[in-house]
Amino acid sequence: MQEPTLYIGVDVSKAELVISLGPEHRPRSVPNDASCIANWLREVPPGALIAMESTGRYHGLLAHLANQAGLKVYVLNARDVYFYARALGTRAKTDGVDAGVIARYLAEHHERLHPWQAASSVQQRLQDLLTRRARLAAQRSALRQIVSGVDACDIDAGGVYQAFDDLLGAMDGKVQELIASDARLRSGCQRLRTITGIGPQTSALLATLFSRLEFTNADALVAYCGLDPRPNDSGAKHGRRRLSKKGPSLLRRQIYLVGFSASRSKALRPLYEAIRAKGFATTQAFIILGRKLLRVAFAVWKGAELFDPQRLLPKNGLQKT
Repeated sequence: MQEPTLYIGVDVSKAELVISLGPEHRPRSVPNDASCIANWLREVPPGALIAMESTGRYHGLLAHLANQAGLKVYVLNARDVYFYARALGTRAKTDGVDAGVIARYLAEHHERLHPWQAASSVQQRLQDLLTRRARLAAQRSALRQIVSGVDACDIDAGGVYQAFDDLLGAMDGKVQELIASDARLRSGCQRLRTITGIGPQTSALLATLFSRLEFTNADALVAYCGLDPRPNDSGAKHGRRRLSKKGPSLLRRQIYLVGFSASRSKALRPLYEAIRAKGFATTQAFIILGRKLLRVAFAVWKGAELFDPQRLLPKNGLQKT
């Protein structure tokens, strides 16, 4: 007789893992370091499923070690787990309770979840560099906002800005070096950069994503990025559509910037104006245009053709957004 599947929920923090094997077991704690995690994984029976929330870099060690041990690993969207816990009427919040909620969520939804896939060393380094570059660029912009309007004519901040620029340039150089080391990433980035609005940063980000995850279609990609509009209708009422925003915020922001950049281009400004003519606000038009170009990027990556802006321009109406 086949043993029932064991669903394991793990609440991850910097210092420790709190593990739940279900409501019939008391949660246990394991230090979040390689040797302790490896010792615990030896106790986990084959065929068990392990789930954890995405917690930045803290969940990465457990995910990699469990994957190497031959176990199926699921990294869950924290918002999904949060609303699931609210629907259960959970009256307390502790690490043990959270781990139990994750285990229960996994047991109920594992059939529609996608197992976590380990990135190659090049993919992981690219992802880390691009994420940190985006944070550094945000800090540079924040610094400019802090000192703007301040009477500091005798204070020279140029050295600080130059240091930011030098570090960003060094990161950009390393990103391009890593891309050049992989034939698939190199050729894919070259094709992606033929798309209006997509530059070195976006092409590197999309190539890293496409090379790691296999999306069924462009709709799945749009949903992953959190750019899918969610209806809010009831009876005769048609509520305002809002983006799900369930995907990586960095990727979503980059696609917005793609739409912004493309709207300023000679090739795609007519498409932007056609979107605006439908009554969409400026920000909405940037997002719609960026979403169209994301679909184009998916097609360009999957095929061998280069981008042709004429195929995207409106004829008798707008295409699918």
